[in-house]
Amino acid sequence: MSIRLNDTAPDFQAETTEGTINFHNWIGDGWAILFSHPKDFTPVCTTELGYMAKLAPEFQQRNCKVIGLSVDPVGRHAEWAKDIHETQGYAVNYPMIGDSDLAIAKLYDMLPADEPGTSEGRTAATNQTVRSVFIIGPDKKIKLMLTYPMATGRNFDEILRVLDSLQLTAGYKVATPVNWKNGEDVIIVPAVSDEEAKEKFPNGWKTVKPYLRIVAQPGETVMN
Repeated sequence: MSIRLNDTAPDFQAETTEGTINFHNWIGDGWAILFSHPKDFTPVCTTELGYMAKLAPEFQQRNCKVIGLSVDPVGRHAEWAKDIHETQGYAVNYPMIGDSDLAIAKLYDMLPADEPGTSEGRTAATNQTVRSVFIIGPDKKIKLMLTYPMATGRNFDEILRVLDSLQLTAGYKVATPVNWKNGEDVIIVPAVSDEEAKEKFPNGWKTVKPYLRIVAQPGETVMN
């Protein structure tokens, strides 16, 4: 099963470190981030899980839940969490999915659908494509997909930046330019006519080209 942007995020039931969940029900009416790991007790992922725990209040402020997945049983996640707290200084404060049968990794196209076996005997290298981040909107559609190589730690500050951009687009019909940061000017999307823009942005905007209209960021700036 291939996954593309704007597809409905596949629903599933799974065991996590915080009990059994139904994914869509767990998301509720907010946003969600699902990020995956090829194996427990891996060095790069250890740093990532700790940093995500540090950022958890930022995601909560944005009405966004966080959930991790690793291709190992839930019981091993609990042991790994001790190492993460010890080495990174932050305790994992979000659920971690156990995917020992590889079902969710396959469902989200991180492993081939015909991949045989379970997590038993597999290494991080054989699961190396299970290094993805998905941002999922309140409509349960996939808004972002990123897959990283095993040796490169993910930039979760960037994921937070993308979430801010997505929420601005959803709320105000604006896009964000290259290297945009929260609080900077944004772009009125082409689908918004000048007449509609006058209602949405009564303080006006700067027209660089008919298709490039710059306006101050609407709404409240989220303080990082």
